[in-house]
Amino acid sequence: MSVNTVMDHSSVAGAAAATKTRIRWTIVVMLFVVTAINYADRAVLAIAGPVLSKDLGINAAQMGFIFSAFGWSYVIGQLPGGWLLDRFGSKWVYAASIFTWSVFTLFQGFVGFLTGAAAVTALFALRFAVGLAEAPSFPGNSRVVAAWFPGHERATASAIFNSAQYFATVIFAPLMGWLTHSFGWPWAFGFMGTLGLLVSGIWLKTVYSPVDHPKINQAEIDYIAAGGGLVNMDDAAKKKTDAAGGAKWDYIRQLFASRMMAGIFLGQFCINAITYFFITWFPVYLVQARGMSVLSAGFVASIPAICGFAGGILGGVLSDAMLRKGFSLTAARKTPIVLGMLLSMSMIACNYTDVQWIVVGFMALAFFGKGIGALGWAVMSDCAPKEITGLSGGVFNMCGNISSISTPIIIGYIIQTSGSFNGALLFVGANALIAAVSYLVVVGEIKRMELRK
Repeated sequence: MSVNTVMDHSSVAGAAAATKTRIRWTIVVMLFVVTAINYADRAVLAIAGPVLSKDLGINAAQMGFIFSAFGWSYVIGQLPGGWLLDRFGSKWVYAASIFTWSVFTLFQGFVGFLTGAAAVTALFALRFAVGLAEAPSFPGNSRVVAAWFPGHERATASAIFNSAQYFATVIFAPLMGWLTHSFGWPWAFGFMGTLGLLVSGIWLKTVYSPVDHPKINQAEIDYIAAGGGLVNMDDAAKKKTDAAGGAKWDYIRQLFASRMMAGIFLGQFCINAITYFFITWFPVYLVQARGMSVLSAGFVASIPAICGFAGGILGGVLSDAMLRKGFSLTAARKTPIVLGMLLSMSMIACNYTDVQWIVVGFMALAFFGKGIGALGWAVMSDCAPKEITGLSGGVFNMCGNISSISTPIIIGYIIQTSGSFNGALLFVGANALIAAVSYLVVVGEIKRMELRK
């Protein structure tokens, strides 16, 4: 072991031994809350969808396009969103994002005044606006984790905020199902939009960069920095963004030219295909293919989500534990991802049973596996170039969320042409297999990417 390595380890240990605050964990709790609302606002249309489509005369193919509207703008907004984060910092850009997407969620509740083509157009436009406003959210999450957490805590922190997508279903799916059943589907949109507006104000009061937080002490800042946390990220990024100018496009080209990054991008595309099945067509599957009521579907949809939440936390904890036990970063990140994706393929077994509780069990197992394997954002916190953490997260999220466009449309056409969800489950399971193969074969060693200036 070299002298420098010994000094690095002693500095980490010394920083850890000092009395330090734990503000970083309050920051990740805020990320968890905001991400839960983020996913609930994406999913509210799925919960209200069976009643809404009947009221407004919208068929399955049209619903597929409406579901996809979010994905179109979310993908388009990733690069501008990442640039805004690097230029103006996470605090203000994220707050504006929360406020704006909540306004457009609220407006969707007024589409009930329209029918037919006008309703389809209005819903598509509003979902498009929600997607554009939410674009900075996950690059912002990754950016905050890279700034606030040392390397050996990043997978756990990323797993916490990423698991909020399952928690959102656990808490909000039954609530939105009850609101839709008891008061009508516009109330589900109204409730979620209002909640988001309130949380945007709370965000501004609680989230800062590490060096600017009023309640953090120097011991915690030193601990984060000693473990590789980018505590001065916002100040450094603004200077580099101002200086770099036209170099950004070459940086993006370098990201795609990297085999490691290309494999990570492909893996995230396939993992997100599983996500978007669960937050768009899964409640519809329970109603149309399994004969459940809207109210029952809202509650039943929470069961796989609870398993996904547990898997999401377990995947992050397992990955960081492997890292602490001496496994390489590559092994610690890849192992949960590959095992989780293989487990997600269990949803295909639903095609071979008509027993509702067995269907729910296989879906729960699949969602548990998806949760374990959803470590893409932890990987990005580990490997994104320091100069363009926000932009790298934007490119990663852009590639991953192309499946938010393709998945709802493909599943909609499979259902429309076959009259069955069987092909849809095969399609989603195949995405899980490709994600596992991408991390095993394409990605290679996981490490911080260095840009060529």
